[in-house]
Amino acid sequence: MNPERTDYIPRLLKCPNRSFFLFGPRGVGKSTMLRQVLPEALHLDLLDASLYLELSRDPHRLEAIIGHRPRGAWIVLDEIQKAPGLLDEVHRLMESRRWRFALCGSSARKLRRGGANLLAGRAVTVNLEGFSAGELGNKFDLSTSLDWGMLPFVQEDQEQAAEILSAYLNTYLKEEIREEGLVRRVPPFVRFLSLAGQFNGQMVNLQNIAREAGISRSTVDTYFSILMDTLLGHFLPAWRPGLKVREAAHPKFYWFDPGVARAAAGWLRDPADRVWLGAALETLVYHELRVYNEVSRKLRPLFFYRTPAGVEVDFIIETARRQWDSPPHVVAVEVKRAERWERVWEKHLRSLIENPGLIIDRLIGVYCGSRIYEFDNLTVFPLEDFVTALFAGEIF
Repeated sequence: MNPERTDYIPRLLKCPNRSFFLFGPRGVGKSTMLRQVLPEALHLDLLDASLYLELSRDPHRLEAIIGHRPRGAWIVLDEIQKAPGLLDEVHRLMESRRWRFALCGSSARKLRRGGANLLAGRAVTVNLEGFSAGELGNKFDLSTSLDWGMLPFVQEDQEQAAEILSAYLNTYLKEEIREEGLVRRVPPFVRFLSLAGQFNGQMVNLQNIAREAGISRSTVDTYFSILMDTLLGHFLPAWRPGLKVREAAHPKFYWFDPGVARAAAGWLRDPADRVWLGAALETLVYHELRVYNEVSRKLRPLFFYRTPAGVEVDFIIETARRQWDSPPHVVAVEVKRAERWERVWEKHLRSLIENPGLIIDRLIGVYCGSRIYEFDNLTVFPLEDFVTALFAGEIF
């Protein structure tokens, strides 16, 4: 891609000044960003079959390909997960030639198995997601983003969103599943993908999903690990602060992007139901929380909270862990896909205040309306205003 392009939307994620792994799902713009922020770097793409074969046969060729570059020069290795054996050579060149490497990939699965730990302490890890509303600015459209997601090529060609997302899912199945040999049989995995898309944002019961998909529970567990390793989804754990009531233990599963979740569910050309539409907004909020957590490097733990009595809070951000002499600090966020905020939705949020074992930093509602409200110690934000406050460091 031409590094001189003028339509590039700057990303909030900053590259370290030392060697690093850049991970992210396919299609989020990793290669584009690296060409923009490291224009002077030598870019080597392992999707180039001849380069991949040459370096797979003889990793030492990497030094000759890089040539006589000075100490501190940047080298970008794209799709590094395709050749984990190169990491030994990268390690050697980092030490002997003092070159800096940007190691870009869409999966850490093979790298873990191939010895990526050899670079521990020598290469930091950063993660890139799809566009944030904060990056899109006035180009952000809530309705479009909820329906079709935040992938760059979807945002750039919204009229073809359904076709793009369909092709994206097929490419994922071809490149990440069939070619990498991650599953023995593809049809059961396709059935699982459909169910995982439909259950986006819901608590995961592995046994129920196994029964629906006609596969074993252990296979479901493996399939979820594949989605996580290829960075297409995230488990949001249940928050267990040690309150007197018994908390839910099952995690929720969120796809990294509402559009990709819709494609997996098979609903690109069909209307989604009300429950799933609400989950799409939660997915978008979760996405923004993850992006801010990464670019700010605060890396605060994220949870949801639910008790058997039905008390549920969509997101708990633990801003300070429990210590022997102090309770945990939290920010609690409730998300509603509605254009009018109803005060009854505040009940579960406010119930957290009643527990003396917690310190509540903020109570926040997020909805699809246009006005900000201040109700006692609770602030209600339209999504766009929430994102603005989030990236200004006002939420946590």
